Amino acid sequence: MTDLSVKLGRLTLKNPVTVASGAYGYGAEYLTLYAPSLLGAVFLKGITPKPRAGNQPPRIVETPAGMLNAIGLQNVGIEGLLKDKLPALQGIEGCFIANIAGESIDEFVQIAEALENAPNLSGIEVNVSCPNVRKGGMAFGVSAKATEAITRAVRKSTSLPIIVKLTPNVTDIREIARAAEAGGADAVSLINTLLGMAIDIEKRRPLLGNITGGLSGPAIRPVAVNMVWSVSRAIKIPVIGMGGVRTWEDAIEFFLAGASAISIGTAVFQDPLSPLKILDGIQKYLEKNSIDSIKHLSEYLKKD
Repeated sequence: MTDLSVKLGRLTLKNPVTVASGAYGYGAEYLTLYAPSLLGAVFLKGITPKPRAGNQPPRIVETPAGMLNAIGLQNVGIEGLLKDKLPALQGIEGCFIANIAGESIDEFVQIAEALENAPNLSGIEVNVSCPNVRKGGMAFGVSAKATEAITRAVRKSTSLPIIVKLTPNVTDIREIARAAEAGGADAVSLINTLLGMAIDIEKRRPLLGNITGGLSGPAIRPVAVNMVWSVSRAIKIPVIGMGGVRTWEDAIEFFLAGASAISIGTAVFQDPLSPLKILDGIQKYLEKNSIDSIKHLSEYLKKD
């Protein structure tokens, strides 16, 4: 029997396939398609202290082999999450992880404290990497000092496992990953979107209302694989790999690069069932190659 379970610090997932924050709503939107319990984890839509309307439209633009988005962290706020969204998951099996964002350390702490005893919550993803907000967001994630300070403050504010989501828009992502580890993170997730822009040549105006947005999809996968490779060799805590995962072959590539788990984002918009197809492909690959545990994949290239 193939062992698909993975450990992310103090958090154990039944399998390594997760869905990324922003791609799966607040956890209940896909219930008519399949049970969240079939996945390793569901990262909920990002939450800020107060509700956010997000950026002005247009917010999404298709690009070759990907898309640009500038949603701007539109969300119901922490009160809405606690009063409406999490109660909607009551009685539903699955590993649900909140994604939190703020404009200051105090705001991150405020949300973490509010989530401490929240029902049906297995962990917190600290988002220091969103490129589509004017304050906070990626501004924290490009600084090792700020990343460590936020991680340490959140670590003191909750007993829940903490995953820090990293931006690729930095000179050396390993430095930021080490800062998250030093601050007490149980794991890191990477990469968030690459900063990009598209222009309407007829109107001679940016296609996004926010002018710039985050590039995701298959186009960024080689960048993501490289950064997962680098970070997994620079820190001791687990890495969740993401960025252009569309097929089970893509997932295997991330595992070989050093990821303990993978997260699927843009592919879910193209095919809502892609996480289950990817999970099935991973299992068949391991069985075909007589690999009895998903954990062994990350060991192959470490021998080189």
